[in-house]
Amino acid sequence: MDRFPLGRASFDPAPAVAERLWRHVVELLEDERGRVAGRDVSAPVDVRDLRNAVGAYGFDRPAPARDVIDDVAGLLRATTVHTTHPRYFGLFNPAPTLLGVVGETLAAAFNPQLAAWSHAPAAVEMEAHLLRFLGGRLGYPEEDVAGSFTSGGAEANMTAVLLALTKTWPDYGEKGLRAIAGRPVMYASAESHLAWLKIAHATGIGRDAVRLVPVGPDLRLETGRLAEQVAADRERGDLPFLVVATAGTTAGGVIDPLRELADLCRDQDLRLHVDAAYGGAAALSDRLRPALSGIERADSVTVDAHKWLSVPMGAGAFLCTDQEGLTETFRVTTSYMPAETPDTVDPYTSGQQWSRRFMGLKLFLGLAVAGREGYAEQLERDAALADALRGELAAAGWEIVNDTPLPVVCFADPGTATWEHHDALAGRVVQSGRAWISPVNLNGRPALRACVISHRTTSADIAELVRAVGDARKAR
Repeated sequence: MDRFPLGRASFDPAPAVAERLWRHVVELLEDERGRVAGRDVSAPVDVRDLRNAVGAYGFDRPAPARDVIDDVAGLLRATTVHTTHPRYFGLFNPAPTLLGVVGETLAAAFNPQLAAWSHAPAAVEMEAHLLRFLGGRLGYPEEDVAGSFTSGGAEANMTAVLLALTKTWPDYGEKGLRAIAGRPVMYASAESHLAWLKIAHATGIGRDAVRLVPVGPDLRLETGRLAEQVAADRERGDLPFLVVATAGTTAGGVIDPLRELADLCRDQDLRLHVDAAYGGAAALSDRLRPALSGIERADSVTVDAHKWLSVPMGAGAFLCTDQEGLTETFRVTTSYMPAETPDTVDPYTSGQQWSRRFMGLKLFLGLAVAGREGYAEQLERDAALADALRGELAAAGWEIVNDTPLPVVCFADPGTATWEHHDALAGRVVQSGRAWISPVNLNGRPALRACVISHRTTSADIAELVRAVGDARKAR
């Protein structure tokens, strides 16, 4: 057996040698897929030991490819929180589908450059087709859908703010905040993802320009309080321009009152963006889609495929029906870019990134093979498992403290209401390796959070989670 070449010769080995390495990688990944459910979801990590292991690679001499791959896989296996595990009930990180992994591999191997249509026509058209499909499911006219794939929800949401600033003050793109005779302010729920603070910093309006509006007992943004805040800001001379509704909050999976907020924005001449990074996936299910009623009235929407559509990270999407506004937001001309191709859109003119990866392929493959109905079946299965979890937890004496059709289950120990208690409970569950959950603060109320996010999760995993939190409570 000839050896895999070392040094620069490793860049493009002989076909037979490359094939053997690929076969080894496939076997390694198949072994991991088969064994992950039998491992602990996570394990303690000694920082010094890990740094020593990684630091052993000084890159001063070449090493055998198979040895390096096995070593890296071993480090990942031993130190990662396994989001691919069926009892990972944590953040919005689902186990990716096999076709999603294949999509990442094809994108890396062909390496299309998605700045310009002329460099990657098939890749650009596949992403554009996906955007039209997603937009259509959300309620936009498919023929009007514009947008871009992004690195994730933060980039997509930043696009929403940049577009809103550009549409509200057309000179903002050229002159920046000097073009605005006052301070722009925007609004989001106090339960929203606080990436808005980073976005406000980056866009120049400043973190103080983000108004976090209180939520009610149902954890939804209170439209009346929002209207009061808008009026007070205008009275002070500030310039309200954007309202953000969340469709699937990170902590509680709650959907803000989309129709009410759309009415308010219409009446107050404000733009409406819906951060549906997580919950937007529900649009693929005819049964779950009504929970998003009103989203079609938003000026723009964010959806993250790497959250509830089971593709590898990262794959966000920004959607709107204003291609002209997007083009103005990211307008730039330069001699070194290829000339525009008639009746096409160059991706670099519709988003923040310039050179970028073919992020949509993993979702394209997944949808093409499973179909929308296959995805709907999985989403509805997750929701049903979450309902079962709520029932089992309530029967075991836990209090369910959030209300959502999405599979995010927040529950509290009625015996002790402190943060320290719930944090310790989550810590015991995680340290046991039996499951991964997190403590959460819901509008000031401590609780535990479990999200059913993996296509590998079964009713047996739900039962094991209930036992694990029960054992943690007994151990206090």
